[in-house]
Amino acid sequence: MKITSSAVSLNVDDVSASSSFLVEHFGFREAMAADGFASLTRDDAGMNVVFLRRGLETLPADQRDDHARGLILAFVVDDLEGELARLQAEGVTITMPLTAEEWGERAFQVRDPNGVIVQLVDWNGPV
Repeated sequence: MKITSSAVSLNVDDVSASSSFLVEHFGFREAMAADGFASLTRDDAGMNVVFLRRGLETLPADQRDDHARGLILAFVVDDLEGELARLQAEGVTITMPLTAEEWGERAFQVRDPNGVIVQLVDWNGPV
């Protein structure tokens, strides 16, 4: 098998709100969009983020009403403190403060308007 690209698809109630959040605060751009669908990309992300409106008939019946709860959309960044300060200055609510784990991961989290968790991470900080 050869994988030519990657995406994560998340079911949300308001596709436009989640899409706008990643565009405004995380530098994504919409590569494709239609009613109930948006595919976002960044040249450096290595994957697309796809938002699908809950209840879409094109989804299998057992997935239509699922919501993206419990998933964490994580991005590794070079300047974690700088990103934290930038998001706070933009008025984004930090839902998990900057934490450091014993294995070297440092991270903080925000939520988009649909409750999707976005986590920024680095592995460079002291343990």
